[in-house]
Amino acid sequence: QVQLVESGGGLVQAGGSLRLSCAASGRAFSRSVMGWLRQAPGKEREFVAVISGSGGMTSYADSVKGRFTISRDNAENTVYLQMKSLKPEDTAVYYCAVGVLYSMRPIDFVSWGQGTQVTVSS
Repeated sequence: QVQLVESGGGLVQAGGSLRLSCAASGRAFSRSVMGWLRQAPGKEREFVAVISGSGGMTSYADSVKGRFTISRDNAENTVYLQMKSLKPEDTAVYYCAVGVLYSMRPIDFVSWGQGTQVTVSS
């Protein structure tokens, strides 16, 4: 069982940048597909990005493609989400999660962290 702790959220102006981190416990981390998802107030949780266990494959939601980058450091059991050119519509609670397979569907992610709030002001 992997346990996840997100950090790095905060308040930023539109056009700014943030880097989120997700520290994972558990020996299976390097074999685990990892993803970032987000949930805005009143909306369903949505997929943001996914990375394979080796880090060799990544995929992004169209809404963040070209602005966000997912990466991982298996030696540190950490996955990151670098966010640039942030927009007010990126405001949400961001979660990292373990993927049961390489997928862009929220339903395929389990073992969620507690989330970190990202607020982008206009």
